[in-house]
Amino acid sequence: MKAALHRLRSWAATLKVEIIALWIAARDGRTPLVARLVASATAAFALSPIDLIPDFIPVLGYLDDLIIVPLGIALAIRLIPAPLMDEFRAAARARDDRARAPWVRQ
Repeated sequence: MKAALHRLRSWAATLKVEIIALWIAARDGRTPLVARLVASATAAFALSPIDLIPDFIPVLGYLDDLIIVPLGIALAIRLIPAPLMDEFRAAARARDDRARAPWVRQ
């Protein structure tokens, strides 16, 4: 149980860095246009109140969010050159470290 909780926390921390890195990448002029469009469209879809399949439909309602958003994130990451993505991840980690209060760090 503890191992599963640790893996879940690790995955969530990694996902947070990836999302912040994509946010940075979408605003950087060195990022290819297609990657910026995919990242922006994925973020817009994730934050939009309009769904392809309404959430009140059992199981299927959340399925579009659980499939389209991760695929959009993965596609955007693949479209960004690796050295640039590494730079954006480092910037995302730096922002995350600055945002934490000193008493929260472990």
